[in-house]
Amino acid sequence: MLKFIRDLIKPFSIVKYLLLNMGFSLLMLIFFTSGQIVGIWNFLFYLFWSFLVVITQWTGAILINHLLDRKIKWIDKPVLRSILGIVILIFYSVIAFMLVKYMMYFMKYRTMPEDAWEFAATSSLFTVLISFNMSLIFTAIGFFKAWKMALINSEKLKTEMMAYKYESLRNQINPHFLFNSFNVLSDLVYADQAMAVKFINQLSDLFRYVLDSRDKELVPLSDELAFMQSYIYLLKTRFEDKLDLKIELKAEADELIVPMTLQLLVENAVKHNEVSEAFPLQISIRRKEDFLEVENSLKIKMVGEDSKNTGLKNIIQQFGYFTDRQIEVSDSGGKFLVKIPVLKASEK
Repeated sequence: MLKFIRDLIKPFSIVKYLLLNMGFSLLMLIFFTSGQIVGIWNFLFYLFWSFLVVITQWTGAILINHLLDRKIKWIDKPVLRSILGIVILIFYSVIAFMLVKYMMYFMKYRTMPEDAWEFAATSSLFTVLISFNMSLIFTAIGFFKAWKMALINSEKLKTEMMAYKYESLRNQINPHFLFNSFNVLSDLVYADQAMAVKFINQLSDLFRYVLDSRDKELVPLSDELAFMQSYIYLLKTRFEDKLDLKIELKAEADELIVPMTLQLLVENAVKHNEVSEAFPLQISIRRKEDFLEVENSLKIKMVGEDSKNTGLKNIIQQFGYFTDRQIEVSDSGGKFLVKIPVLKASEK
């Protein structure tokens, strides 16, 4: 409970918050009474009254804004959030003010006022004006805080996107990939020149796509699938029957994807699993509702690089920039499955 209160009134501590409210109470008492209170006990009584008014107003306003911020995001629905904040704060302020007023009257006179409605109406207009101004202040503060946070998150995501692009490009054009590709090509040059020419063309298409897409946030899914055909050809030429890789989907015209996502998932499967005649690696890329599923059989290499899931984390961060739908990862039944949301042009 204390932690919740501390978080609620940040950047003030509980003691500083109480002292601040006491200071406002004293100023309000001096302003409204103009020195008309006689006697120390009367002064303390009305100071306590003023303190209750101030602390219930401020604390209630802070709590209401906290609860509204959890339910309604400023960035998503700024008009609704503003109207609700103002209306609820005014309603609360009047009710809280009246309750304190009745309670303090009863403490002083041991009875309730004879004309309760007239008593309630006294100072009501002034209370409404104060609460209205408070609600405007909280509304302005809340909006600019949300706006600032949105800018910070946007810059953070942009940084993460750049990191992803660098990591993706680094994974594509790494020495191991080039070394293996040129080894295969050198064998083909002597064994089958026609196939060597086709291999070079596919390799050229692959690197052209890498260079063309490196500065793009999203690419058409159809382009990514065409790129994957070139990549699959290179892998199949290298591993032959040791690799069974199938793409079982067609792309719609308005469907998009983060560039080289599918390639990176396939590359990870090849890098971390055994690919041999005894244990052929099976990879399937298919659609299920609004998701793409990339599934591979699991036979982790006994010797090899330790996986830090850097590539997968980068993909999750990158997709988080464009959609609230989560990437799903599961590892069960000897299968590793990654589900990627299909992005639409309308989401961009």
